[in-house]
Amino acid sequence: MAVRRRQRRGPGGGRALLAAVLLCVWWRAAAERLRYAIPEELGRGSLVGPLARDLGLSADELPARKLRLSEEKQYFTVNEENGNLYVNERLDREEMCGESASCSVSFEVLVHNPLNVFHVEVSIEDVNDNAPEFSKAVLDLEIDEWKPPGSRFLLEMARDADAGSNSLLTYQLSSNPSFSLAMKDSPDGSKPELVLERALDREKQSSFELILTAVDSGDPSRSGSVQIRVTVTDANDNPPVFPQDHYLVSLREDTPPGSTVLNLSATDTDAGTNAHISYGFRKMPIKALEKFVVDAESGSITLQEALDFEDTRAFSLAVEAKDGGGLVAHCKVEVEVLDVNDNAPEITILSLSSPVPEDAPLGTVVAVLKVRDRDSGENGQVSCELSGEAALSLVASSGGSYKVVTASALDREQASEQRVTVVARDRGRPSLWSSRELVLEVSDVNDNAPVFEEAAYSAYVAENNAAGALVLRVQARDADAGANGRVSYWLAGGSAGAAGAAPLVSVEARSGALYAQRSFDYEQCREFAVAVRAQDGGAPARSSTATVRVFVLDRNDNAPRVLWPAAAAAAGEASSPFEVVPRSAEAGYLVAKVVAVDADAGRNAWLSYELVQASEPALFRVGLHSGEVRTARAVSERDAAKQRVVAVVKDHGQPALSATATLHVVLAESLQEALPELSERPAGAEAEATAAAAELQFYLVLALALLSALLVVSVALAVVARLRRAGPPAVLRCLGAQRFSLAGAAFPADFCEGTLPYSYNLCVPPPARAVPEAAWPPPPPPVPPVPVLSAEELLGGDSCEKPSPSSNVVVGEPPADAGALQVCKASAPSAFKSFGNMVHVFRVFSEW
Repeated sequence: MAVRRRQRRGPGGGRALLAAVLLCVWWRAAAERLRYAIPEELGRGSLVGPLARDLGLSADELPARKLRLSEEKQYFTVNEENGNLYVNERLDREEMCGESASCSVSFEVLVHNPLNVFHVEVSIEDVNDNAPEFSKAVLDLEIDEWKPPGSRFLLEMARDADAGSNSLLTYQLSSNPSFSLAMKDSPDGSKPELVLERALDREKQSSFELILTAVDSGDPSRSGSVQIRVTVTDANDNPPVFPQDHYLVSLREDTPPGSTVLNLSATDTDAGTNAHISYGFRKMPIKALEKFVVDAESGSITLQEALDFEDTRAFSLAVEAKDGGGLVAHCKVEVEVLDVNDNAPEITILSLSSPVPEDAPLGTVVAVLKVRDRDSGENGQVSCELSGEAALSLVASSGGSYKVVTASALDREQASEQRVTVVARDRGRPSLWSSRELVLEVSDVNDNAPVFEEAAYSAYVAENNAAGALVLRVQARDADAGANGRVSYWLAGGSAGAAGAAPLVSVEARSGALYAQRSFDYEQCREFAVAVRAQDGGAPARSSTATVRVFVLDRNDNAPRVLWPAAAAAAGEASSPFEVVPRSAEAGYLVAKVVAVDADAGRNAWLSYELVQASEPALFRVGLHSGEVRTARAVSERDAAKQRVVAVVKDHGQPALSATATLHVVLAESLQEALPELSERPAGAEAEATAAAAELQFYLVLALALLSALLVVSVALAVVARLRRAGPPAVLRCLGAQRFSLAGAAFPADFCEGTLPYSYNLCVPPPARAVPEAAWPPPPPPVPPVPVLSAEELLGGDSCEKPSPSSNVVVGEPPADAGALQVCKASAPSAFKSFGNMVHVFRVFSEW
């Protein structure tokens, strides 16, 4: 016979499943959530659903959006070409969800560019892939022969691992006139019972063999059978009895193994062996048998393995009490596992964008996290926060996901990486927490220009340096990294530098070293400046400029140059310069002044004068700093008429450089006395004396010629005066009332006695033009005749009544009230200190 059994764990018993058809149903449950339903036992590669299409993505977008799954265990996979969701491995609903009425797998789908998270739930529907099973292959049942017809004997229930209608069982018993099958309703489902149809007679038949078959409601249905061996015994008319048929026990999941769960005690009113009760578990899931054990003698149920609320929240224990006569009693113990906050939150990094550029805008998503707590209730409620000072913030998303975004501007130069700790904390008591460190590298952007260590540099280089010598090394630093921080150096305005300084220095692009292009000369260039530009390798490049001022230091590379008395020789004159000193000169008489210059500067140009050689060393001395040659004592009659003085001029450089000046001195009261001495030159200077004598004869002849020309000049002046009465011709229009300079000689500020400066005015007539006779000025008064002076009077005569205020000889037209043209000559001791001065006077006359 067939009896239909309704199981309590199958709430959808009235719904039939289409097991042979792949059922793929998807719908939107909430924003960013997809649901699919598939039957279990699908093969690898079976289609779950068009994931990309359901997310609104086309096939062209898939490579750029990088669609991928984030589930911890890869039950599914997504095709990168079409975006469809496929089964990655065989799914066994009974293995995944056990006896749970519903079974589903949840995971996140990540879509990049922009980053977004979608939650997908795949429901695993049951397929009738499990046949009903009995715990034993043979059920032994002892029945007393005195049992009246209608007596009922409880049989073991079969177990079907499927769910829903697939787990609904019906029972069938093989045909036998002494027994039938009936179902007994109970809170936990219908149970099969063996019903005695007629009285037994042990003497006629002591045993029976029956077949009990359990058939489920699947399509096609599956079945399982067990053999029932009925043994007819003598009377044991009282079965064991439990105080309760149903027990409910609550255990915390942290209850230690070995703890007593419940002490059961059944009673039997029989005596002897029929009253001896033994306890045991009936057919139960393997997991329950692993967690609990019952003592066969005492009936005490003990916990033998630790409980885990997150794994199994409740256990149903079927306990059987059996007496010695074979009668049994059953009770059910429901063990509820209470959750304890024993699981810290779990933080999973779904995506991390590192490095991120330092110019990333605010709100840029840099990481996606998922936080999960396996506990329930408040123990599973999690709050998440960032720990540490960083430019990042945490934004909650749906489904326990969080986005880490930039909260402020990033600056790689201040922090090359952002290191924060994500802390997740549940609301249990005590609260549990976990953390996960995020390290986000910040990539560089060229936002810093090179900075010189100094805004202006100064370098000091001694002159006469070698070409290519190092002048200075400039250095600029760039806070950027890589090519953005690699600095090159250039001269501003071109590859060689600024105009004017271009040929002087060059700069090495990598090191910033400035090298001299040529040797420097202090006397030509004492300082110069160049602008050096530092430029980084970024795009676009950034640069800054620094000024380098180079000071050339003087070296003693120029010897003193004697201007006097060596000036005459430098001018190409044949004779050496000499001075005439009267024999009446006292000590301290100024003979001459050695004039020298030094092109160097500073100490290198400080000059000192020393007397190194003289015919009479005691007669002359030279001023150490002035260079003045003076008599050291009064000149005596015993002193030779011709004296030779050699002075050395030294600078103060290291090493010191020097030059010599040779001065010839003639001791004579007048120039006439000195002439014979000049003709008697020493044998060693015969050639020099010959040249001096020839020059002297030339100038004497020239002087006589000039004296003769004075008469011609006087006549010319008279003619000019005559012509002025008739009106000045154009060619003489420059000869006004003052044809020559009447001003005194202009002496330099540092003029010392012994040198004779001269000044001249040049008169050039303008172009001739016609002037009416009436416009001519009135004629000047007649000019008296010019007195003629002899050579002796010119060379040795006394000074004029009105001497010139300077020692120069001034040649020009006297004032209007003068009677005649006056020629003044200073006395020999004061004005004509040397023969060279006299010669100069003769030259003036000749040019005039």
